[in-house]
Amino acid sequence: MKFDILCTEPDNDKVRVRKFVYDNMTSEIFDENQNLIDVTQVFEKAIKKDYSKFKKVKTVSKETPLGKSDIKLLKIQLGLSCNYGCEYCSQRFVPSEDETSSKHVDKFVKNLDLWIKEPVEWVEFWGGEPLIYIKTLKPLAEQLREKWPEVKFKIITNGSLLNKELNEWLENMGFHVGISHDGPGQAVRGPDPLEDRKTRQAILDLFYRLVDKNRISFNSMIHRENMDRKKIQEFFENLLGGQYVRIGEGGFIDAYDEGGLSNALQNRDEHLAFRRITMQQLREGEIQKFNITRQRLFEWLETFAFHRPADIIGQKCGMDNEHTIAVDLRGNVLTCQNVSAISTAPNGKPHRIGHVSKLDDVKLNTSTHWSFRKECMGCPVLQGCKGACMFLEDKLFKVSCDNAYSDHLPFFAGAFEMATGCMPFGIIAHDKSLPDDRSDLWGPLDYEVKLPETRVAYEKNLESGNTVY
Repeated sequence: MKFDILCTEPDNDKVRVRKFVYDNMTSEIFDENQNLIDVTQVFEKAIKKDYSKFKKVKTVSKETPLGKSDIKLLKIQLGLSCNYGCEYCSQRFVPSEDETSSKHVDKFVKNLDLWIKEPVEWVEFWGGEPLIYIKTLKPLAEQLREKWPEVKFKIITNGSLLNKELNEWLENMGFHVGISHDGPGQAVRGPDPLEDRKTRQAILDLFYRLVDKNRISFNSMIHRENMDRKKIQEFFENLLGGQYVRIGEGGFIDAYDEGGLSNALQNRDEHLAFRRITMQQLREGEIQKFNITRQRLFEWLETFAFHRPADIIGQKCGMDNEHTIAVDLRGNVLTCQNVSAISTAPNGKPHRIGHVSKLDDVKLNTSTHWSFRKECMGCPVLQGCKGACMFLEDKLFKVSCDNAYSDHLPFFAGAFEMATGCMPFGIIAHDKSLPDDRSDLWGPLDYEVKLPETRVAYEKNLESGNTVY
């Protein structure tokens, strides 16, 4: 799909309007005279990417399932129990089967050689809250470390169950750790482990153990009550007294259920407010400690410079990669780590897509690759978004898609400005299919919008008798 990109460009004391053409299938940018824009000067020190050597992805759908083989990334689902109850959690309403325990570990590890022929590169341990399963996690990780000495371990935890002994074990076992915390928007997740003195000390102890090894981050999700990445960054800078911190995740939530819907952007004003504040913070360099800031800008510039074809792009989560697999300790193969073997996808197919004992028969058929969605094919930010969640449908997908568009748009615009010197303000699809609220990027300059307050501010307003929200 081709799009007219309407931009402003500084011209001495004036501002002039320019028009470019962008192709989301080839990531090429043309000027008003149909000349291809050379973006490689932005990448003078970068290694050129020859996308012609990349294989086309296998497009997954109910009718075109994907198998799993030559596993490089192994995600192990320990169970869905959690001691928190985040409103937007993708697992909140997922039915759980009987949970596995340490008694399943020996058999699971013993049978790995039957379906994994070479050591994997990464093992990720997932919950619920994975540290609830510490009696299972410890022997499992220790046996895997013995089996694959060079493998990298990853775990994401809310941090509430950490202690000095556990921290020492995580450090010595070589874990990369993400601590889920939304900074000033933590109230939507639930309790704040940083408010408990002992837990706070444990979290900080683990941070200082791992920070110099580049093996820890605080992971924050963005939602309608937590849109301000600058405030999130400041929260962690204050927590750590200026110590450099990497902030992981950092993208807008997908709407998996009613909780996700209620925390999504609710109207045009909220979309505009979110786009504007993100764009401002990008241009001011105020959110550099978010990993996605560099990642997204660099990826857009790279695709503009070296013209990444869309047909080599998989889904954003990577679970449609045949070399990535999610399993439980019974050997059930799952759509992803956030579902259970007895849950069902929106397209009616079970999230259990096979068993490791018959890996050749595993078929991912619960998901829909972006190329089968007209919304994605006609989207200017496709190359960055990569189709939102691959198994959502209908209203849940639409809301997630809308969130993702406003989330990725400022990074697209920021990279476009870096590449051309011109700031986009309008996008028009050549087939006229892009809705007005997506074509008009920032709204009228004289139109004022406000970010929704955070949950904490709302509760304080109620306490003070001010119910304006």
